[in-house]
Amino acid sequence: MSRSFKKYLASLLLFGSNGIVASSITLASSQVVLMRTFLGALLLTLVLFVSALRRGGQLRQSLSSFQHPRQAASLAISGAALGIGWIFLFAAYRLIGVGVATLAYYTGPVIVMALSPLLFKEHLTPAKLLGFAAVVTGAFLVVAQGGAASINLGGLALGGLSAVAYAVMVVFSKKAPDVKGIEAATIQLVASFAAVAVCTVAMGQVPDVSAVAASNLPATLMLGLVNTGIGCYLYFSAMGDLPVQRVAVCGYLEPLSAVVLSALILGEAMGPARILGAALIIGGAASTEILGQRSLRELLPRRIGHATAALAH
Repeated sequence: MSRSFKKYLASLLLFGSNGIVASSITLASSQVVLMRTFLGALLLTLVLFVSALRRGGQLRQSLSSFQHPRQAASLAISGAALGIGWIFLFAAYRLIGVGVATLAYYTGPVIVMALSPLLFKEHLTPAKLLGFAAVVTGAFLVVAQGGAASINLGGLALGGLSAVAYAVMVVFSKKAPDVKGIEAATIQLVASFAAVAVCTVAMGQVPDVSAVAASNLPATLMLGLVNTGIGCYLYFSAMGDLPVQRVAVCGYLEPLSAVVLSALILGEAMGPARILGAALIIGGAASTEILGQRSLRELLPRRIGHATAALAH
């Protein structure tokens, strides 16, 4: 196992524990996301600045975004969608559980594939339709477990909105083929923080220092600096050395680990129907994404699509 692959797997495990860590923070969902995006953006900005200095050049000359302002703007829109999607996702964690919310979030790539005929003039193949059907069937099994009385429609709606935001994030991230890696991640996280800050102010939920300190500060720091900042750094530093298809397949270890950890640590119910549903969602979404990457390779950059998808975790 190569060093890059170990870093990649470590980043996936960090992303998979996001919901577990967030469950111990007593702040409102938008406040948790605000702290996460602020700390993560701060760390990645410092890493980007230090790496530019080590290369011996000026920051403006070493960044691709200055040469491609429209692509940088697309990344900023993508990052804003990412931050808003996180607000929906973290709210869904508390209403329908970490495992189910994560599975709902991971229908986002399938939404992109479903809209690909309109967005990218791409035909839906039978294999893609089969993957879409697997995701829909899996979602039904996950939601149906336990009967209608146990279903929180508000939580499911929030999970669905997070998936839509995920799809918007992916679509706009693919419009920036020349801005990559840590630079792209930094732009997106900074834009995420800005969008979440606006939403938090509009909702009147800006936390003060005492509220943050009383809300399990170690967990807040871990979510922002370790899970988001260091997790993204590990992910992007490993990306260039890994085959794209390995990234696509192994990337779905993140929702799988989230489901397993939520069952083991949080005690969330995972009966046979929900286990089968989780397998169908992850398998269907993974196969759909891989097929999409193959068919869109002449139209869209392959690595940037997977790299920016990491931020969605």
